[in-house]
Amino acid sequence: MSVSLEGEKVILAPYMEAHVPKYHQWMQDPALLQATGSEPLSLQEEYQMQLSWTQDPLKRTFIVLDKDLVQDDFVHGDSHEEVILLVGSVSIVQVALFISYNGLTVSPLSAMVGDVNIYMNDFDDPQLAEIEIMIAEHKSRGKGLGKEAVSMMMAYAVQNLGIHVFRAKIGESNGASLNMFRKLGFEEASHSEVFKEVTLELPMTKAKHDELLHLTGNVIKHV
Repeated sequence: MSVSLEGEKVILAPYMEAHVPKYHQWMQDPALLQATGSEPLSLQEEYQMQLSWTQDPLKRTFIVLDKDLVQDDFVHGDSHEEVILLVGSVSIVQVALFISYNGLTVSPLSAMVGDVNIYMNDFDDPQLAEIEIMIAEHKSRGKGLGKEAVSMMMAYAVQNLGIHVFRAKIGESNGASLNMFRKLGFEEASHSEVFKEVTLELPMTKAKHDELLHLTGNVIKHV
């Protein structure tokens, strides 16, 4: 996937090898592991996971960049071989997505604040996708980045993947995330007392589809 999406507040960029060390750093936080239902991985395992995600046709992952941390206009750039890292005895060529501004080409790792994903794993309904959002950087929370990133991801999925229903599974104690998805129109479908998890769903009616396209009407697609 080589598409990047630019909104008012965020840029959604493909998840690439250059992003892995910072992503791995985030996932050392027990609170984030709990919120995302993830298991701790080694850095080498994180690289392997990133590769599997990019090759999985039933998954789409974008890294969320905070535009307040990107100082000028975004230009989707080609991948570049940048740095060779040693992970144990394994040499890894780090591939980065670059942005250009003021005639300079730089890596946007400092603007990386989270990720947004969809999974199309319901074989009974291939037009249903589970959506997840994580804003890992505390300084970028409470700014509406998650809401815009989710809206942009849903619009992308509707237009490019034919998704008609979105589902979100959220820990019952994660009030901020539950509130955000409900503001987007998601409604509770089930509540698991065992897993302490709320499942929300949003059918993509014509009215919701039109509303979503209106919300994301100014999104710029970079290829």
